[in-house]
Amino acid sequence: MIPSAAGPLPSSADVVVVGAGLAGLACARHLAAAGVDVVVVEAQDGVGGRTRSEVVDGVRVDRGFQLLNPAYPEVQALLDVDALDLRPFDAGVAVHRHGRVHAVRDPRRHLTGALQALRFPLGTAREKAALVRWLAAATSPGDLKRRDSGWAEALDALEVHGDLRWSVVEPFLAGVLGEVDGTTSRRFVDLLVRSFLRGTPGLPAGGVQAVPDQLAAGLPAGSLVLGTEVEHVGFGPRTLLVETVAGAVAVRSVVVATEGAAAAHLAPGAPEVASHALTTYWFTSGSSPAPGDRDRLLHLDGDRSGPVVNTAVVSAVAPSYVLEPADGRRALVSALVHGAGGGADEEAAVRAQLARVYGTSTRSWTLAARHVVPHALPQLPAPFDGPKPVELGEGVYLAGDHRENPSQQGALVSGRRAADAVLDGLGLGRRRAG
Repeated sequence: MIPSAAGPLPSSADVVVVGAGLAGLACARHLAAAGVDVVVVEAQDGVGGRTRSEVVDGVRVDRGFQLLNPAYPEVQALLDVDALDLRPFDAGVAVHRHGRVHAVRDPRRHLTGALQALRFPLGTAREKAALVRWLAAATSPGDLKRRDSGWAEALDALEVHGDLRWSVVEPFLAGVLGEVDGTTSRRFVDLLVRSFLRGTPGLPAGGVQAVPDQLAAGLPAGSLVLGTEVEHVGFGPRTLLVETVAGAVAVRSVVVATEGAAAAHLAPGAPEVASHALTTYWFTSGSSPAPGDRDRLLHLDGDRSGPVVNTAVVSAVAPSYVLEPADGRRALVSALVHGAGGGADEEAAVRAQLARVYGTSTRSWTLAARHVVPHALPQLPAPFDGPKPVELGEGVYLAGDHRENPSQQGALVSGRRAADAVLDGLGLGRRRAG
């Protein structure tokens, strides 16, 4: 869908934002609200960056397995969450281990959750107590003041070991963080855990594309330029220039709101940012492979017997993702894999692992889509000491989750921070939007 705000490339503007991902759109929204003449230039044919959806073979698929957490403060401040019609997952996980599947849910949200947790066969009583200590520590504001480390070291210190860690904690975090080696900052992981405990992530009924579309809809008419690649940000005789394939735009300020690797290429002085790659497979099947009592749970392979980090029956959570059901029972299944993989060998391994996790043959399943996102999540090793600078000097600024933290919250906050810095640089700080 082409947003109504889209227009041609102008020859000049107060501010150009390079990139129409969540960070760039949030930045532009704040600048426009402050009365600044802002233009967003995007290389793709639509908004969203890494947060995109498409329709393939009668199903809606997101470019990557992405959930929206309504508990994120910036989501609440900037988005109309009710209009997104979020379809929440059940708060819990289903874990395949040694040929059986065990479900466990958040006791605070499910009447049977406490009993499930007590009966959960993975992990000893001591391991479960250690896990509870970790969750309690993660929800304590004072915990952020302790020495930071990788999350694996933090779990070692809290004595979270054994089957519970191997089969549940590590696979779950692997999907959220894009890594399983335990190097991501413990402080950041604690913040994520806190957000999961406060809100139930879900899928917008119209796909994650609904999030950037809503942000773009709030921009002034003509302020979006789509399908136009920015080649360079530099300086002319008396002005700052944003050079694109369609011509140059003279500006007072520019915000480079791309993923970290692209920002380092475009913006003079932008730091190099390492990132994690993720690949998502989308399959359709004749019916849901999970029984109704756990078809809305995230599924983990506690045996870790293949490349799949997590999998879900997306159509059970958000039926609107299936646009053309063959007989009213067609199902859509996602599978998340680390790395920028692909190919027949990996697909075969994914199918074999999903067959074990769901306890059913996957030979008749149809591969609807496979999305490789090379820079899905910026790496955030310890120590994590808070947001990174957004100002490079001489009117050039950065926005993106690599400036804040690898999350939708981080992307949206970075956009606001960049907008505030631009307003200060233009002498318009008093117009700063909330």
